[in-house]
Amino acid sequence: MLKTRIILIAASALVIWLIFLLPKAVVENESQLKQADSTASSKGATQSKGHSAVPASLVAAIKAVKAAMTGSSPNEKNAIFADSLRSLYTQAGQFDSAAMYGAQAATFFNNTQSALKAGNSYYEAYTFAVNAEKQKAMAEKTREWLNKVIAAEPKNYEARIKVAMTFLSTGGPMQGIMQLREILKEDPKNELALYNMGMLSVQSGQNAKAIGWLQQLAEVNPNHVQGQLLLGVAYMNNGQKKEAREQFDKVKKMNNDPAVQATVDSYIKDLK
Repeated sequence: MLKTRIILIAASALVIWLIFLLPKAVVENESQLKQADSTASSKGATQSKGHSAVPASLVAAIKAVKAAMTGSSPNEKNAIFADSLRSLYTQAGQFDSAAMYGAQAATFFNNTQSALKAGNSYYEAYTFAVNAEKQKAMAEKTREWLNKVIAAEPKNYEARIKVAMTFLSTGGPMQGIMQLREILKEDPKNELALYNMGMLSVQSGQNAKAIGWLQQLAEVNPNHVQGQLLLGVAYMNNGQKKEAREQFDKVKKMNNDPAVQATVDSYIKDLK
């Protein structure tokens, strides 16, 4: 018993130490990570042609945790390491791998918190999937894990919204929209649901409906920059150029981020 406890404490300490080593960086694909792994230098980062620098510390952290795992047999120590790898691969932008390790940890721990982590990782993998087959597979896994969370926490609206969104590009858009509407019946001021309804309405060309949803969002949270920007787009698409210009000017005053400023300027240019 004491030996097991010591092992778990040591495992947890290693995980914490490795996370502290990590810089905030994104790895764009698995080949980039492998290249960084093979060419990492004492300078602390490597450069993959055409991509951002891959920190050697991130590669080293992933390698160290993998090496510390004791095989495929499920036990608490391996589950702790699997959860750490989920976190590290998420920081590396490797969402498929993050989801796989998240599921390993969740299968062992079998609790709501670990199921939420696994479901969120699969949702990120779904969001970035580049083909329909993979997107469908990631959507199904997202629902598998997040539905466990929803069963235990029916008021977990974020989980329910993510489940709803997985239906929109995998053959069940009306099911997803109905779920979002159900959430808004229960929680009319839910910002994420209002924003997604507005976004979906814009995408489907229903700009008048989008304006309605996004105006509700603006009433709930006037500082929701993405919502305010999307409202401007909805006005523009609906032929309301005056309102669109006023909305875009408002967004420019709300946020000084260069990316936001450039995006707004491009829309204003389209209004001319």
